[in-house]
Amino acid sequence: MSDQVSGSGDVMIDEEDDIVANKYLLSKIGNELYGIDIRFVTDIIEMQKITEVPDMEEYVRGVINLRGQVIPVIDLRLRFGMAFREYDDRTCIIIVNVGESSIGFIVDTVSEVIDIPDGSIDPPPEYKSEGGSSRRFVSGLGKVGDSVKLLLDVEAIVSHTTST
Repeated sequence: MSDQVSGSGDVMIDEEDDIVANKYLLSKIGNELYGIDIRFVTDIIEMQKITEVPDMEEYVRGVINLRGQVIPVIDLRLRFGMAFREYDDRTCIIIVNVGESSIGFIVDTVSEVIDIPDGSIDPPPEYKSEGGSSRRFVSGLGKVGDSVKLLLDVEAIVSHTTST
């Protein structure tokens, strides 16, 4: 017990990880609700002016200045091959951090944070599509009541975006 009371920073980090483990921020992209592991989420901000950067993929909308940090922003609708939709007052940017990279995800709306236990998460189905594996950006399927939430592989999205 004295180890836990006097504790090291590692104990606190483990406790913090336990608090946020299996929690997902639900956001709507198109007609589906997608879950983003909240351990990656650092900010949720309203839509703001995006500075376009030439010679980028269409889904990379540009960069924003967030408290002095320049952050690339991608539109997940476009990244997933959906049609562009005009941004409105419900459109927001979810800032995620993976390793040394921060990136903004433009989503149609943000809904809520939900808990999805590991036992309620299945791997995505394995099938090939024209652009490669359908599993590229989906890490799992979260069963919530009688619905299924697509859980995004944030690390894959960030690594595929920062390497282009």
